[in-house]
Amino acid sequence: MRAILVFLLIIATTFFSNEGRADEPAVSPKQPNLIFLMADNQRWDALGCYGNSIIHTPNIDRLAAQGFRFDNAFCTTSICAASRASILTGQYRRTHGYTFEKPPMTIAAMQKSYPALLKKAGYHTGFVGKIGVRLDRGVADEIFDYSRFNEASSTSHPYHRKSPDGTIKHLTRINGDLAIDFLRSSNETQPFCLSVSFSAPHPEDDNVRQYIYDRALESLYQGVTIPPPSVSETRHFEQLPEFLRISMNRQRWFRRFDTPEKYQRMMKSMYRLITGVDIQIGRILDEVRKQGLEDNTIIVFTSDNGLIAGEHGITGIWLMYEPSIRLPLIIYDPRQLKANKGKAVSELALNVDYGPTLLDLAGVEVPAAMQGRSLVPLLKGNRENWPEDFFCEHYFRPSGLNTNENNIPRSEGLRTEHWKYVHYFDEQPTYEQLFDLEKDPHEIDNLARDPRYHEILEAMRRRMKVLRTQAGPPWNPNRK
Repeated sequence: MRAILVFLLIIATTFFSNEGRADEPAVSPKQPNLIFLMADNQRWDALGCYGNSIIHTPNIDRLAAQGFRFDNAFCTTSICAASRASILTGQYRRTHGYTFEKPPMTIAAMQKSYPALLKKAGYHTGFVGKIGVRLDRGVADEIFDYSRFNEASSTSHPYHRKSPDGTIKHLTRINGDLAIDFLRSSNETQPFCLSVSFSAPHPEDDNVRQYIYDRALESLYQGVTIPPPSVSETRHFEQLPEFLRISMNRQRWFRRFDTPEKYQRMMKSMYRLITGVDIQIGRILDEVRKQGLEDNTIIVFTSDNGLIAGEHGITGIWLMYEPSIRLPLIIYDPRQLKANKGKAVSELALNVDYGPTLLDLAGVEVPAAMQGRSLVPLLKGNRENWPEDFFCEHYFRPSGLNTNENNIPRSEGLRTEHWKYVHYFDEQPTYEQLFDLEKDPHEIDNLARDPRYHEILEAMRRRMKVLRTQAGPPWNPNRK
């Protein structure tokens, strides 16, 4: 393990060898290169830079130490297909209309996506890894100059597979190889935007081991004990409504976390997957440095959604509990003033903001079709009139499942800095949750039926309806 950690630290240091520059950044006349890095099911707090003292993520941590770390980043729909479509298009789920079991996204739908607009503006565009959305024939060639798609979430698409060079490698390593191949295929006169979407740390859902890490990382995290999740006692599970207690979130809990021993095994395996991603990010950063591009290459790191890892006696995504919707988000821009390095940003950031932000960083006009907003003003210290709440939605239920058992409850909600409101509209009678996040950050006490909070509940209902209207056209509960 010591050898692995030394390797991680060496890579983490080389990319930032010029960090001691003067207060005034070196201004380049060229458009910046963009590297958008995304993990899958990455909890925001499973990184060293977000306070996790066990996990080894030195490369991501150094990006945060030299860039901006967003402490209140969220996805508007916590499921990979819809969230990834939102990231590409800058639109809410109800507007772009895409999720599982939907027709592929067309060229018309994708022509206002961030890669399409960057390519049109002269960028060399590349995508490596799990795109997570189905694209119509020809769309990939229309928006990417270089595309190498893959995925790993089942034994039919395993993590260990044959790489392009014919050897068996872990998919995370293959993603790193392909990202470096893209960087080496770029030219000095054309700016590039490379999107790298790792499948890790998403589990292989139908594999009993679930989290299939690179065998080279076997020695990591042995001899440590990962703290049990908060609010995971039986009484916390029993506080949930019956439809959540029999949902898919509970069924997947039995696969991963139903004993303390299994919890330790699964979490350590998940952490190895995350460290594997960090190692490949280090390789990518090192290649940028080798090509002399570190002064003009912006790096963004995030995830498509979070993960409930045993809280409330459940696991998975889909629901609007904090671990499910909260994201890590780091933006490293070497052109920033030295005084701005390592800043924590408390203002709200959403997955629909990522596309507008990448376009803004490139100096490309953000189209009106994008509903998110650029985060660049926050990087410049401009927080005026910044939103303090957001609308959240989740409408997918697997076809053929007509009862709540092993199903995904559909919901809409509103999160503010202080409060969270969730409406499970399929339930009869309808079921609502209201949490005081300031006093109850783990969302234990549902105040929706407490008469003392009736006015707050009504205000949250009204505000949600306003933001829901702004998020897109009316949604028909009878469709997927």
